[in-house]
Amino acid sequence: MPSLQFKGKSFVQNHHLAVKYHQLLPVKANSLTDKVSLHDNLIIQGDNLLALKALLPIYAGKVNCIFIDPPYNTGNDVAEGKGWVYNDNVNSPMIQEWLGKEVNLEDLTRHDKWLCMMMPRLKLLRELLNEDGSIFITLDDIEIHRCKILMDEIFAEANFVTNIVWQARKSVQNDTDISTSHNHILVYAKNRRQAERRLKKSNAKKWHTMDGFVFYPLELDKAKFSNPDNDPRGLWKADPFDAPGVRKNLEYDIVNPNTGEVYTPPKGRHWGNEEKNYLDYLKDKRILFGKTGKSGPQLKVFWDEKKEYGEIETTWWGDGAMETYLSDGIDEETAEEFTTYGTTTKGSQLLQQIFGGEKVFNNPKPIELIRHILKIASKKDSLILDSFAGSGTSAHAVLDLNEEDGGKRKFILVEMEGYANEKTAERVRRVIKGVKTAKDEKLKKGLGGTFSYFKLGKPVEMESILHGDTLPTYEELARYVYYTATGEEFDAKHINTKTNFIGESKDFEVFLFYKPDMNFLMNTALTLDMAKGLGKAKNKKRLVFAPMKYLDQDFLDLYRIEYSQLPFEIYRFKE
Repeated sequence: MPSLQFKGKSFVQNHHLAVKYHQLLPVKANSLTDKVSLHDNLIIQGDNLLALKALLPIYAGKVNCIFIDPPYNTGNDVAEGKGWVYNDNVNSPMIQEWLGKEVNLEDLTRHDKWLCMMMPRLKLLRELLNEDGSIFITLDDIEIHRCKILMDEIFAEANFVTNIVWQARKSVQNDTDISTSHNHILVYAKNRRQAERRLKKSNAKKWHTMDGFVFYPLELDKAKFSNPDNDPRGLWKADPFDAPGVRKNLEYDIVNPNTGEVYTPPKGRHWGNEEKNYLDYLKDKRILFGKTGKSGPQLKVFWDEKKEYGEIETTWWGDGAMETYLSDGIDEETAEEFTTYGTTTKGSQLLQQIFGGEKVFNNPKPIELIRHILKIASKKDSLILDSFAGSGTSAHAVLDLNEEDGGKRKFILVEMEGYANEKTAERVRRVIKGVKTAKDEKLKKGLGGTFSYFKLGKPVEMESILHGDTLPTYEELARYVYYTATGEEFDAKHINTKTNFIGESKDFEVFLFYKPDMNFLMNTALTLDMAKGLGKAKNKKRLVFAPMKYLDQDFLDLYRIEYSQLPFEIYRFKE
């Protein structure tokens, strides 16, 4: 498979492995919850590369749907506080600092910089994604082709699902040769084969598959069905009886019983059912020949039969009716109310409502767009991640959809810029509590919910244990060693400081003898009494982390102990 080559790739293609785990520090004052927790809805302020790595011990393989709206790299430098706060030329101070440390900035074009920024982040996002999860990335024409090749390399070409074209704007630009009205949404699966196996096992009629990747069907539009002939079987619509392709076994003559006219399949098409089935449909009065009875055959499709299957979404996300409204003299703002997928104009209008008329972002994503993604790519209990959170639309969409269908979806937002609390989190606070001036009644009342706010802390440096510098808390070190050694999710609820037990993995019971105290670290060793104090061994070995040990291998084997000295031997247990 062809791969994308760019300056700096050799420095960043494995950089995500070298990124240190950082502490996630709770900020109660910025949170909207009684109890700050890493298992709540999350808003994390800090470099999204470091934040994604910090989330791995808890959320690796747990995220069901990822939506990101990264900088489009238009080349337009935007001064801080003026316009879009993300620097669209990938020249924000944090990105510049990171690139300056990892690669030689003088050798990089703006496209090299963008790819260097994206590659390690996409690799960490893939680690966080569930096996049957999906990722949606919005971009414009500038980086879409490079991102597609990069995603093929990271996620595998076989996991590419589609490129959705979204009509992001309705108005026409007059200062260009051809006015661009669309953005792209790249869609990839984590593992299409895994999704296909799950689909086959489920035998669920309500699921549809696109070459193995499962999407949830949209609710069937009941407005498309009617019952003009008072059929006792209920609402129906007429579908074409022919289908694309040439299949000889589905080519036969159909005689219109009203006119005697003989119909054969149109050129390049075949009838949708075998002749036997057609005759059964005809007998059952499910074949129509147009409103006047003088046209080609159509099939009656009933609402009650079709509703459980839903509708499969297409790759064009635009509202053709919008032009009709505009041509009828309706102003653009009013016409926006009729859109299904939303536009950046509509996103801006909603954000200004929330912030009392203040324009806090240019071109924020509309809530309708992300709601629609969640409808086809998440269940009611799914976990949604947005690591370029911006104005916080993703959290708003999650809360709005939960309020609508009673779901319990959760969100994780990561925002690296300084406005994370004042704009990103503030929007979420307001939509949870309610916006009195909002047009939408739900938003006016408040969508409800909670979130916990965290900032990135210092890195968890194993070597610092030797010197007594910036010693991590017991829980932070437990999370670090447990995930690093086992590769599995860490749950702090399992910690028992009396027995030093921190969790049970697929292969081990894991124990940690540690205190953030140099005297303890210099004088604590695994002894026979401590080994006996671990309790009766299960079928699994006990993985024990401690500063030193006074037991030889025979005693370790007797008590089924794998000993790991802090900090050196953490990595050898992980496959």
